Amino acid sequence: MALDEIRAAAERLRGITLRTPLLRFGMPLLGDPRGRTRAWLKPENLQPIGAFKLRGAYNALSLLSPAQRARGVVTASSGNHGQGVARAARLLGLRAVVVMPSDTPQVKVAGVESDAAEIVLVGPSSEERVGRARDLAESDGLAFIHSYDQRDIISGQGTAGLEIVEDITELQDPPGGTFPAGPFTVLVPIGGGGLASGVATAVKSLRPDATLL
Repeated sequence: MALDEIRAAAERLRGITLRTPLLRFGMPLLGDPRGRTRAWLKPENLQPIGAFKLRGAYNALSLLSPAQRARGVVTASSGNHGQGVARAARLLGLRAVVVMPSDTPQVKVAGVESDAAEIVLVGPSSEERVGRARDLAESDGLAFIHSYDQRDIISGQGTAGLEIVEDITELQDPPGGTFPAGPFTVLVPIGGGGLASGVATAVKSLRPDATLL
């Protein structure tokens, strides 16, 4: 993964995803005369689908060849990634099939349905979901979109890290900036690792002095 791929993804996502702000979180630094904040939060729940997954999904689908777009896409998801693929497919005018576990919360199913994606329900295990999705990809000629283990998914998620560095720099640079200058730490949640990998690539490429946890 290279920073250039993440920058290119950011251009594709312009006007599609929200550049979520950094919000003050917690108390100001004790003893700091300027009252600068110790921690900031990046609220990706403000994205159009309520999660960061649209970043990777739209980036991946926008890179499909004309032939792949004509056939459509399939993915396996228990929720947010499926919603991201469904929304991206609708925006790009593609057919989308989302394989979900039968015990998926109804709100997640409704989110996928609202973007006109086809839903296939299977058993509760991830192996069943991925296996069925790959079978459909082969039988119907659909492009399989992995929820995290795919380069263009990771570069799309990495745009969140790019925004963090750019916005932290703005907060540090002005005289009396509201974020203490110098090295900083980025805390990233991890499931499959797509978001963490993309954010780590962006942050460490631009700020080698930063720490990722």
